[in-house]
Amino acid sequence: MRTPPADWILRGEPFQDHGKGRGDAFPAILEHLIRQRGLPTGEHLEAFLRPKLRDLGDPFEIGEMREAVVRILRAIDGGERVCIYGDYDVDGVTSIAVMRRVLHAYGLEPRHFIPRRSSEGYGLSRAALARCMREGAKPDLLIAVDCGTVSLDEIAELRADGIDVIVVDHHEPSPRGRPEVVALVNPKCGGGPAYLCAAGVCFKLAHAMLKERPMVNFDLKELLELVAVATIADIVPMVGENRLLVRHGLKRLPQTLNPGLQALQEVSGMNGKATSMDVGFRIGPRLNAAGRMDVPEDALATLLTDCKRLALDLAEKLDGYNKRRQTHESQIRREAMEMLEASFDPARDPVIVLGSRSWHPGVVGIVASRLMRQFHKPTFIIAIDESGMGKGSGRSIEGVSLVQAIHACRHHLAAGGGHDMAAGLSIQEGKMDAFRKDFADYVLGATEAEQRQPKLRVDAEIGFEQLSLEFLADYELLQPFGNGNPQPIFMASGVNLSRPPVHMKNQHLRLNLRQGYAEQDAVFFGGGEVVLPDPPWDIAFTIDRNTFRGRTSLQIVIQDIRAARA
Repeated sequence: MRTPPADWILRGEPFQDHGKGRGDAFPAILEHLIRQRGLPTGEHLEAFLRPKLRDLGDPFEIGEMREAVVRILRAIDGGERVCIYGDYDVDGVTSIAVMRRVLHAYGLEPRHFIPRRSSEGYGLSRAALARCMREGAKPDLLIAVDCGTVSLDEIAELRADGIDVIVVDHHEPSPRGRPEVVALVNPKCGGGPAYLCAAGVCFKLAHAMLKERPMVNFDLKELLELVAVATIADIVPMVGENRLLVRHGLKRLPQTLNPGLQALQEVSGMNGKATSMDVGFRIGPRLNAAGRMDVPEDALATLLTDCKRLALDLAEKLDGYNKRRQTHESQIRREAMEMLEASFDPARDPVIVLGSRSWHPGVVGIVASRLMRQFHKPTFIIAIDESGMGKGSGRSIEGVSLVQAIHACRHHLAAGGGHDMAAGLSIQEGKMDAFRKDFADYVLGATEAEQRQPKLRVDAEIGFEQLSLEFLADYELLQPFGNGNPQPIFMASGVNLSRPPVHMKNQHLRLNLRQGYAEQDAVFFGGGEVVLPDPPWDIAFTIDRNTFRGRTSLQIVIQDIRAARA
């Protein structure tokens, strides 16, 4: 079964390397990429390339922020019982960590609660709330972070029980309306930057509290590393204030005072540097692994502890969970591929929906993401329990909203929701075939065939002789990269192998490439699973700064290879 080849699309005009840009304002490659992305010019471009913390917007622009601040300060002054209730992923646990640090600085000792993914599910579920109330004194105020916007019935029951609720979230609102809360602090429900992750909204809440009641012994900048980790891991758009928060958070991360983040960097081998890729592929997966293995408290404890020895012990536990997660992922992916080989036709079928009773519910989202990228199909992977109830995670392609798809197929589902590109659902095993058919019909009706064809958008064609550390430094001004500001993809034509590929673990390849008289080392993640054409090749690639044993070099990371076009 062959993965559909991507159409390579060169963005805009060809790149002309003539040293500096017009007026010597910027290097040519940077000027080219700025034009390609439609970035602002003049003083606004300077703010984009070198964002400053003083450019942060007024936190009170977010709707109901003042009501939230007033209620929280009242709880602080009255010594009320406060519970912070958050999700089990990176954004959830970092949101709890941000709120705990802020409330602790104001002299309050809140308790916290995180639901278990496998048995209680996402958000303010009744099962999780029941355990929350059993495990501690009934709170006067419950602050729900990274969840709660759509939990209208559950919040109504909390209010009936005399519990005030504040929701600090970033998920899409419910078509049923607003929950009965003291304050709904969610930019998607009005005011402020709608692209923030939940930890970013919590940061804005902390900023608002400090504006209302300043504290000389608390520095808001100490939260930036946590917010940067959450923003990258939650794959929210890397624009506006997200870009600002991540840029400064990454700058602080190698010297962070947070023992847990120090330990995670040590365990994951980050070598004293921090990029979006490091957070996305090293720190994020280890924090997420705890929630996937149903021990999210260990991830939160790692971020909250002030003890370096304990932080290292916890980070090593998270590393162990991540290795277990990788084992589960390999098993699920192998079995999913066997199912696809038996029944799936990439040329015919517009979606992938697979389920099994042997799959771990905490890992299905990762497999869904991998299969979506491999086949360029909206994908749901579903873990089914002994009762026949399936819990699935979905990942989508550009142009297909999973939120809208779930709404269109809601008659098959027990529950569902999330974001356009990543969502979750609950479904009875016997309804999966009908859901697959209606999901496919929705995708076919919502898109044209051309939209469903995978595309690789190339920013510029360059030659190996142009690649240097100076070139890398110029283009790194566009960092941090992420959703909304993707890492630039370059292409080089007529490339040959200098020696046979070296196979590494996890099906990765190391390549030594030659174009004319210039050579470059390259890595092709997952390249061992790809049937490569005979050289010469055209290669599509990103570039990264690689430091090994004190030596820094520019490294090519292959994204795709095709036979060279004449």
